[in-house]
Amino acid sequence: MNKKAIWAIIGLMSAAVLGVVILQMDLIRTAVAVNEERFEKNIYAALNAVTRRLETEESQEVLHNSLNGFQTAYYQEIKGAKLDLQGSLPPNFNWSPSDMANGGNQVSRGAWLNWLTAELLNDCNSPECLKRKDTYRKLMVFFEQSARGIPLEERIKLKQLDKFLKQELSNRGIDTKYNYGVFSREKNSFIIADGHYVVEDDQPKEILPGFRTIFNSRYKVDLFPEDATAPGMLMIHFPQRTSFVWRSLWLNFLGSIIFTTIILFCFAYTINVIFRQKKLSSMKTDFINNMTHEFKTPIATISLAADSITSPMIAGKADKVGRFANIIKQENKRMNSQVEKVLQMALIDKKDFSLKVSDVNLHDIIYNAVENIGLQVEKKDGKAWAELEASNPMIEGDNIHISNIINNLLDNANKYSPDKPEISVHTRNVPNGVEVTISDKGIGMNKEQRKHIFDKFYRVHTGDVHDVKGFGLGLSYVKAMMTAHQGQIDVKSELGKGSSFTLFFPYKQ
Repeated sequence: MNKKAIWAIIGLMSAAVLGVVILQMDLIRTAVAVNEERFEKNIYAALNAVTRRLETEESQEVLHNSLNGFQTAYYQEIKGAKLDLQGSLPPNFNWSPSDMANGGNQVSRGAWLNWLTAELLNDCNSPECLKRKDTYRKLMVFFEQSARGIPLEERIKLKQLDKFLKQELSNRGIDTKYNYGVFSREKNSFIIADGHYVVEDDQPKEILPGFRTIFNSRYKVDLFPEDATAPGMLMIHFPQRTSFVWRSLWLNFLGSIIFTTIILFCFAYTINVIFRQKKLSSMKTDFINNMTHEFKTPIATISLAADSITSPMIAGKADKVGRFANIIKQENKRMNSQVEKVLQMALIDKKDFSLKVSDVNLHDIIYNAVENIGLQVEKKDGKAWAELEASNPMIEGDNIHISNIINNLLDNANKYSPDKPEISVHTRNVPNGVEVTISDKGIGMNKEQRKHIFDKFYRVHTGDVHDVKGFGLGLSYVKAMMTAHQGQIDVKSELGKGSSFTLFFPYKQ
């Protein structure tokens, strides 16, 4: 897959993820708007229900008192005239004062006034009708004047108002904290707040600071709207309105966050996999090119040596035949070594290997490794030395693999020290083990290169792909073997100043 295709996929996936996020945000915004609208409707419905109940309760009381007063003055007159009042009254009203005292009527005062007005407007001339109209007129006067001149605070019972508010809000599923107040238009101040009477005698024209929040609330309705002029307003404020509106959406909101996070994670993971696969493909291509180059030279050398041995001019010369045979042997050994490296990494990847554990003297391994690399270093006019300061260099491990670890690190130090290599190996005892540090003054590495040096097939390039031989398997192998020995490897490097690898080998537990 080429870069254009990868970036096209990234663009499409980014657009899809962005679209999902925008859609989720829009759905949440719509849900919040719907909840806010439902909340406001429920609030106004609750407040209107409270005012209706207050008015109905007052009408019950007023009508009862009016009828009691009316009864005293006119009941005997009605009884003597034997007027058929029962059949003329609303069907849900029982004229009997005793039944009235039990609260049988549920009609508001305004409804009663409207009914009485309609009855008085009826056109009739019979003595019974005129007598009945006179009775209704007197009743209407009693009823109409009953609430006139009564202060608003006396028309509202605190416990009753508090009870009605709690019931109506609860019936509509509103269980959040609230503050309410009753505002008197006559006094231009609050007379009731949160179940208590408010005294503002000294400030009839100003709202006290503690009630401004309630006064500025959007939720307010008129009290006793059927009066000629509504004497006051019922106001309510919800300090936790926003959290309450969101409360019912938290599952949807949480679900949206979770699913969006999953989508983003999958998107990021997919992009990471694509780039890793692209990088791995590039590294494998580089590995194949390097392997081809590494095998091409010995094959060509072996081919030339074989041709020379079979040549009539060389066949009779034993010294030259022996020389060419030795070249074939060395090149074959070199090829076999490269193949073994590849096979070893394959076994490591499959975790199909076992360590032949025995007592190992690190100093002996290091001494031999430094001596071998020293011959190559001297050809470049460099030097390699060991500072073996560990008093107890004995550990438990696989002698061959540990030797390969040291040799690989020394070989890398030599490869990446183009001019006069200076390679040192230092050992010291640390708690629970031995620490081995291999340092050089070569080309070094930057931060990004240090992050990948233990990746399989990764090679630090020096400009030319083939100027440093290898498959990029050495450090990957070293890391895997140190892990298998329950050890650790750390690297410090600075570009242009060299690198330092520190190995920790634990003692036998």
